Amino acid sequence: MGEFIDVALGFPTALFTFPLIVVAGYWLLAAVGLDVLDADTGAGVGDALAAARLGGAPVTVAMSALVAVAWFASLAGSALGVPGAVTLPAALAASWLATAALVRAVRRFVPAGWAAAAGGSRRDLVGRTCVIRTGRVGADFGQAEVTADDGTSAVVQVRVPDSDLAVAGRAEPGALTRGSAALIFDYDPAGEFFWVMPYDAAPGLD
Repeated sequence: MGEFIDVALGFPTALFTFPLIVVAGYWLLAAVGLDVLDADTGAGVGDALAAARLGGAPVTVAMSALVAVAWFASLAGSALGVPGAVTLPAALAASWLATAALVRAVRRFVPAGWAAAAGGSRRDLVGRTCVIRTGRVGADFGQAEVTADDGTSAVVQVRVPDSDLAVAGRAEPGALTRGSAALIFDYDPAGEFFWVMPYDAAPGLD
């Protein structure tokens, strides 16, 4: 037991031990119905994850995977006697790869499963409004939250056509930024994302 504690509190495992305790505490509180994640903080973390190509899954799930895998990998490396200078980058790489695989699975299956539970397919989300959850939306980046008729919600990948980027880039009134209302007007099955436009700019809407 003492050896385990020494490894857990030694370099580089100690770098992930405290975050792992925080993650475990969060899930314990979530299990009893307490949500302690601030919305602004969650959105900021979500932007960072998206920039690292880890967007598309719930922030708490992605962060939990990152921390847990990094901790276990660093613990294993330290226990095997691998130098910390080697263990740390290896643990970080393993963490990113494992979380990226998880995010890909979530992107592929969760939206479809959510849509099916809501009584339809992904294309049935076309025509719904959504709320942008990332700092910006571009032709290759963006997430939004869409709500079904039964009140359940999901975070989906969204994009803005190239023809609309000039407006979005100037942050004019029609730009899509975090908190903006948008209209889903099409679905791209190849890219597994939805095309959106500012809700106020939709035909027939003022």
